[in-house]
Amino acid sequence: MSSPRVRKVADRIQVIVAEMLERRIKDPRLGFVTVTDVRVTGDTQNATIFYTVMGDEDELASTAVALESAKGILRAEVGKQLGMRHVPTLEFIHDALPDTARHLDELLARARESDAKVAEAAAGATYAGEADPYRKPHEDDELEDEPALDEE
Repeated sequence: MSSPRVRKVADRIQVIVAEMLERRIKDPRLGFVTVTDVRVTGDTQNATIFYTVMGDEDELASTAVALESAKGILRAEVGKQLGMRHVPTLEFIHDALPDTARHLDELLARARESDAKVAEAAAGATYAGEADPYRKPHEDDELEDEPALDEE
């Protein structure tokens, strides 16, 4: 588990990078970016920034290139605002969590539809044989199983 100091540094980096992307970075390749999470190593030397982009694969690729080209400016601003002796290196990674969640939602919707079809088909169904297919001892069966006294 990370220390409270490392978590504060990560939270501050997330705010700084998000504000910089919104206000100061004017790269036309940069799409609609959301910084979802920042993870900083325990020694605060490396920061991994997770982001999502609204749009298709082309916009994702162009945004990745724009973030790589703006990495130096972002790192300089992070160092200036944090006031740390050693500024962490920044690494940008596309966050696949929203895509995975969307895929799981689609799978769950298909499973609900399938369950509804099965329930609809089962609504009018009847048993192939008797309602209770298991044999139960009846009074007549018990009398037949006992040996007759005359047969001895």
